[in-house]
Amino acid sequence: MSQTVDRALSILPLLAQGPADLGRVAEALGVHKSTALRLLRTLHEHGLVYRQEDQRYRLGARLFALAQEAVENLDIRGIAHPHLVRLGEQTGHTVHLAVYEEGEVLYIDKVESRYPVRMYSRIGKPVAITVAAVAKLLLADLPEAERRALAAKLDYPMYTPRSIPNAAAFLTELAAVREQGWATDLGGHEESINCVAAPVRGPDGRVAAAMSVSAPNVVVTADELLALLPLVRRTADAITRDYSGTTPPKDTP
Repeated sequence: MSQTVDRALSILPLLAQGPADLGRVAEALGVHKSTALRLLRTLHEHGLVYRQEDQRYRLGARLFALAQEAVENLDIRGIAHPHLVRLGEQTGHTVHLAVYEEGEVLYIDKVESRYPVRMYSRIGKPVAITVAAVAKLLLADLPEAERRALAAKLDYPMYTPRSIPNAAAFLTELAAVREQGWATDLGGHEESINCVAAPVRGPDGRVAAAMSVSAPNVVVTADELLALLPLVRRTADAITRDYSGTTPPKDTP
């Protein structure tokens, strides 16, 4: 039975490469055509494959519907929370999780610092979109046209001398973030607060959320916080594995 299931499941990645006829499927599985046909018929009955008029088989609509339903039912906050708590325990600093929704970046989870100096961020509150590290990661992943359109319509308040001043500088920053795969806010929103962030990716490889560690410079310096970046990225990668079922690239520190 396990061999039959294994063979049936092996058909799906084969058809993901494009339609294939019975002979191609049988050859790929290393089985007789009659065996391949039985497997294909079973998958067809469940809507997981579809037989075209040219007698070739392709992936069925039911498979895509199941995938979409599974993604929609994933609770990224629930999946990420234990990892955020663990990171908070390891570092002692404030940990955030944020998502991009309808033109805003919102905090959806927060683990408080163990230190007396606390951040005033709140779950459900929009972040300072032009300076926050989590926002940079989420916006950097947008398609270029959408990224440019958004940058053009944003305001660029100078919260501090280190705030991003205009759309051109913002796009340059997003390009750098997109290339390096992580982001910082070193005094861009509040001069006394620094932050490092890493992306959480969904099943499609896109950035689904961003997580960060923030701390005031009276607790740790910017350099000391940046030294935590490998740990932050490993935590984000662990959330990605649990959320999407995929393994991030091995070059992540």
